[in-house]
Amino acid sequence: MALLCIRIAMILVLFLAFSENYGFLRGVTSLGINYGQVGNNLPQPEKVLDLLSSLKLTKARIYDTNPQILTAFANSNVELIVTVENQMLAVLMDPQQAFQWVSTHIKPYFPATRITGIAVGNEVFTDSDATLLAYLVPAIVSIHGALAQLGLDSYIHVSTPNSLAVLTESYPPSAGSFKTEVSGIMSQYLQFLSSTKAPFWINAYPYFAYKDKPDEVPLDYVLFNPNSGMIDPHTKLHYDNMLYAQVDAVIFAIARMGFDGIEVGVSETGWPSKGDADEVGAMVDNAAAYNKNILRRQFKNEGTPLRPNMRLEIYLFALFNEDMKPGPTSERNYGLFQPDCTMVYNVGISALSSPSSSTSSASISLTSSATKVKT
Repeated sequence: MALLCIRIAMILVLFLAFSENYGFLRGVTSLGINYGQVGNNLPQPEKVLDLLSSLKLTKARIYDTNPQILTAFANSNVELIVTVENQMLAVLMDPQQAFQWVSTHIKPYFPATRITGIAVGNEVFTDSDATLLAYLVPAIVSIHGALAQLGLDSYIHVSTPNSLAVLTESYPPSAGSFKTEVSGIMSQYLQFLSSTKAPFWINAYPYFAYKDKPDEVPLDYVLFNPNSGMIDPHTKLHYDNMLYAQVDAVIFAIARMGFDGIEVGVSETGWPSKGDADEVGAMVDNAAAYNKNILRRQFKNEGTPLRPNMRLEIYLFALFNEDMKPGPTSERNYGLFQPDCTMVYNVGISALSSPSSSTSSASISLTSSATKVKT
């Protein structure tokens, strides 16, 4: 399989070298990919780096601090966001434990490995284990303090990815507000982000809104296809896709807490290429359309209607289909590639460069999808 990955990477490089779109992601400074590892047949990290390099992808997020990955990615141009697992939060509240963690998991690899962010936990504000929430901000503060002690705080931001379910209202975007039960700790968290200039990360999946209400949610609106969109009655801003509306709902929610100027980025998004019978919309054509259209927008370094001049940073999920992920069939079918490095489906470079091109005309893919079921 390793040899196959190398050959496919070489083919991609050759194609790009002779394509008018060579370096097609060179100007897309905001695009990243989530590199999950919940599979028993995934390629070695060195081969994954070859694949990312062939696609000109320079940002990735992993869900741990896997030393094999951190070592393999040394001296490359790929920026990495690493993750502290939820079960570690209680331990890392202690500043001494946090210092030891950073000294062991971050310092030995930096700066050769371009670690640019630490995600402390994942979707803690909406986790079924409510006790985790009390640990979150202290752990974040302790980890940031450890980075500062080691002189790394100006290079590595500290934040936490959040489910869209942290909002009690998201439609219209101007009504965006956080759930009252998390408002106290959310305020502490936002104060930290404001003081350190770190981003607020959101895991946003328009697919789930469509799956739950396919008769009410227009498919073209969630896929970024041409559509009439919606106008926020309060701001009069026009939205032609749900993802940007979700992001702006978060920005409004943050403003309601008294904070302004905090960057909001998308830590995960996508569309499944396969699902169970009751997973409406989980199919190749929709996944291809969604990801092709996101990439087209990323070419433009677009912002949302509320912040048109601030590019929206997006991390697509995921690099590979992961065969050991639990849950419905869709959970194992969000990948850009199969574990043997063959593409799941094509979203052509030529399609991305021409607004009139159709998905079926694709010649090579740069696609992706989501991960956990979000609401």
